[in-house]
Amino acid sequence: MKQRTILIIDDNPQMRRTLKALLNDLAPVCYECGDGRAALAAYLQYRPDWVLMDLKLAGTDGLAVTAALRAADPAARVLIVTNYDDPALREAAREAGAFGFVLKENLLEMRSLLESASQRHNQ
Repeated sequence: MKQRTILIIDDNPQMRRTLKALLNDLAPVCYECGDGRAALAAYLQYRPDWVLMDLKLAGTDGLAVTAALRAADPAARVLIVTNYDDPALREAAREAGAFGFVLKENLLEMRSLLESASQRHNQ
């Protein structure tokens, strides 16, 4: 099985550490970015298998970054990981190109989504 890589884009260092620890066995190679302005450059440098994207970021919001990533690479797989549970945000995330939307209070759901995506990708 191919070793997966992940890029975590979140302005909270503690959340980045938590996500990294939770996903270490699924994606042992983890890159981090704490600023929306630097996110596209980080994505293009590392070309991770998955991107975990917060919505509220310094510099620009996660929806704009998601749209920019998908414009630069239509194959980019972005999962929104946020504290904001709002149907309009979920729809905006889908329109920006995110493949999923999970709340930070449901990180096990996030892990399950990534496990499923990984299994489908390996078939």
